[in-house]
Amino acid sequence: MKQQGIFDHLIDQLTALPGVGRKSAQRLAFFILKMTISEAKKIGQAIIDVKDQLAFCQICNNITEYEICTICSSPKRDTQKVLILEEPSTLHIIEQTGEYKGLYHILLGAIAPLPGHKTAAPSIQNLIERLKKGGITEVILATNPTIEGESTAIYLTRLIQPLGIKVSRIAFGIPVGIDIEYADEVSLVKSLQGRREIEKLS
Repeated sequence: MKQQGIFDHLIDQLTALPGVGRKSAQRLAFFILKMTISEAKKIGQAIIDVKDQLAFCQICNNITEYEICTICSSPKRDTQKVLILEEPSTLHIIEQTGEYKGLYHILLGAIAPLPGHKTAAPSIQNLIERLKKGGITEVILATNPTIEGESTAIYLTRLIQPLGIKVSRIAFGIPVGIDIEYADEVSLVKSLQGRREIEKLS
């Protein structure tokens, strides 16, 4: 009974991962069970290393081993453009396209548009402070095409336009309701190329 309890606990922990249901968790648990102790320890250590050694970039909130991420510190990036994202996972998808050469700012969430819903975009104030320092001529909004993402884009536009900075929104060859990180590379490239400037909001 003790071993069964341990195995069930592993399954329960695996179901906490996004996209992993009970059956998938069971398959993963059986796979782990067949691994050698050495292989299992490597996976466990990799998870611990991520939690111990990775943090958010102090400028853009990208995931990094350093105080400033390699994108923010690179002399090859276009420092006049900043692409706004909701989560770090989306940054890595966009980087894979090779289309965008500017900087990023990750909000770590989005604004809930309805009363009573939790608002979670803790890095908005940091973004505004960053923009006020000057040097940035265009902000590209790439929040997700969801109700929360659109609300966040509108809110940010109202904050940024008075600073005299061009605000554009990526075009959506991406289906409405789909998070950007799940879009294919061709759709992402087309969205970046087809971005449009947002008209002045009253």
